[in-house]
Amino acid sequence: MDSSAFVVIVLVTSILLIILSIVKFKLHPFLALMLASFYVGLLMQMKPAELLAAIENGIGGTLGFLAAIIGLGTILGKMLEISGAAEKIGITLLRSRFLKPDVIMVIVGLICGITLFVEVGVVLLIPLAFSIAKKTNVSLLKLAIPLCTALMAVHCIVPPHPAALFVTNQLQADIGTVIIAGLAVGLVASLVGGPLFLRLLKDKVPFKKVPDEFADIKVRKEEELPSLGVTLFCIFLPIALMLIKTVAQFNLDNNSTAFAILEFLGNPITALFIAAFAAYYLLGLRRQMTMSQLLSNTENCFSSIANILLIIGAGGAFNGILSGSGVSDALAQILANLSMHPILLAWLVAIILHAAVGSATVAMMGATAIVQPMLSMYPDISPEIITLAIGSGAIGCTIVTDSLFWLVKQYCAATMNEILKYYTTATLIASVVALGGTFALSTII
Repeated sequence: MDSSAFVVIVLVTSILLIILSIVKFKLHPFLALMLASFYVGLLMQMKPAELLAAIENGIGGTLGFLAAIIGLGTILGKMLEISGAAEKIGITLLRSRFLKPDVIMVIVGLICGITLFVEVGVVLLIPLAFSIAKKTNVSLLKLAIPLCTALMAVHCIVPPHPAALFVTNQLQADIGTVIIAGLAVGLVASLVGGPLFLRLLKDKVPFKKVPDEFADIKVRKEEELPSLGVTLFCIFLPIALMLIKTVAQFNLDNNSTAFAILEFLGNPITALFIAAFAAYYLLGLRRQMTMSQLLSNTENCFSSIANILLIIGAGGAFNGILSGSGVSDALAQILANLSMHPILLAWLVAIILHAAVGSATVAMMGATAIVQPMLSMYPDISPEIITLAIGSGAIGCTIVTDSLFWLVKQYCAATMNEILKYYTTATLIASVVALGGTFALSTII
């Protein structure tokens, strides 16, 4: 058999193995990715020592950078949750005469979603949607869908979210550029996929009231919440530090002391470390929380990230095996001969994998492993653009394989057909719009 054909068979069957393991046999994604890693290594006739070394290096190289960032980001997100900072943003925006409720939900989702995992963001922010739905007598679908679409967008394309940061790191893209471009693309995609899409449907969107089981959920009183300034400072502090590093790269001598200091402060680990302690003080200690309470909340939030760390580590192992076995190099040659544009290819692989395995994180890691080898063949396309393309694809096709699909369905008390018709379509539209935005940005980045 031709070696290229064999490589394609190995890659395709390994992806099918991941999909079947997760969807059909209900295997945890960590085990599914590890199984696929051994499968590829054995078929490519790697020596046992080389196979194990590739897995160890893949896990270590990935988590060595991301574990600290995920931990620190989780602390920051937890502080925003327990302090009511996210609610403060929503209450402030509600006073605006120029913003409609559905647009407010997009803005809240994008801002607060920067530091929250998408599922946590839904649970944390849905009471705000309930409150606005009651006050404005608007269908809950018209508020929840824009919110959840925005949360998914920022989850997939804006670091320091773990999956977005994984792709950024693997492709060696500039994190500041990805953040700025990702926020711009995410905002447009969320507005089109959420509010605009639902407004075009007009009265076709069924009226959904707040479900009875959630009717007692209340938004805290404003006097109990931190100030807007403090809230925004805590959210944007790590992003500002990372952006300063990006600006310094273009304006300072790379050998200067000033650049060294800004590069240190702008490293994601340093930036989130500073932000976590700022949140401890501004959202915790200054609001009469004790160190014992902060310790308890920190331990609680750490217990929730073990799952994502294991999945990302296994994704690193899979990438390590593809590289160490020679599959990546062979794949690069094959992809280079295809007529499909690399941006479109990156988007397509990510959206297909998301639909298949039901996890945007797993989809982005798999797409990175497939697309990364071809980057050297297209020097005119920046790694930042490919990073956005992968994230844009992962936004789309939130269907029954994704736990987020069922979470949205539960909170909206909607039928499966309604969630497929409105939320799945909203994420698909947002994904396509994000792809268009990525193509547009490719002309200037």
